[in-house]
Amino acid sequence: MYYYYDYSWFVLIPAMIFTFICQARINSAYRTYSQVRISTGITGAEAARMMMNANGLENVAINVLNGGNALTNYYDPQTKSLNLSRDVYSSPSVASVCIACHEVGHAIQDDQHYALLAFRNGIVPVVNLTQMVSWPLIFFGLIASSASPYGSFLFNIGVLCFLVVILFHLVTLPVEFNASNRALENLRTLRIANEDDYVGSRTVLRAAAMTYVAALATAVASLLRVLLISRRN
Repeated sequence: MYYYYDYSWFVLIPAMIFTFICQARINSAYRTYSQVRISTGITGAEAARMMMNANGLENVAINVLNGGNALTNYYDPQTKSLNLSRDVYSSPSVASVCIACHEVGHAIQDDQHYALLAFRNGIVPVVNLTQMVSWPLIFFGLIASSASPYGSFLFNIGVLCFLVVILFHLVTLPVEFNASNRALENLRTLRIANEDDYVGSRTVLRAAAMTYVAALATAVASLLRVLLISRRN
């Protein structure tokens, strides 16, 4: 009896392991430094306001998010508002302060018209569409490719759509690293954190940044797997 094995899964395994490690690291770093009180005793919201005021962003509002987990925080360029989870907003921990300041880093990028942030924000509608249609096109393209030339066409369109998603992940990396660097610089220059706080903040932000690297690696591995399957077919 002949057994068929899909060896293309092996392409995904390293990316899946890497993603698991990155997620474990950010959870561990947040859990550790959310229990460490920052030396200045200020909350995430207070640190964010201090950093924004120092960078001419007095008019940017800070909102508290209801629901979600502590790591759900973002800057909204449409409403010019900083949106923090309740834990990050109100906690005077090293983790809360550095995460809040990281989001302020995005607000500063927006105010200074940071090119990569503007590009990333500009392609979000396209990415949302291509992310939704890429896998159906790839799936139906693979099924139909053996019976119709249109199958290969659908598959290729699906791959192009998925490349747009990968581009988004790729552009996200320098945007996130830059926001973290801005946060760390301000933690020092504004004396929000002492040296021990700074080390903890850097640990949390680096762990968070690696989750974006993992997202890119998983996307690339998924595309490679699809290409291997198409060649076999």
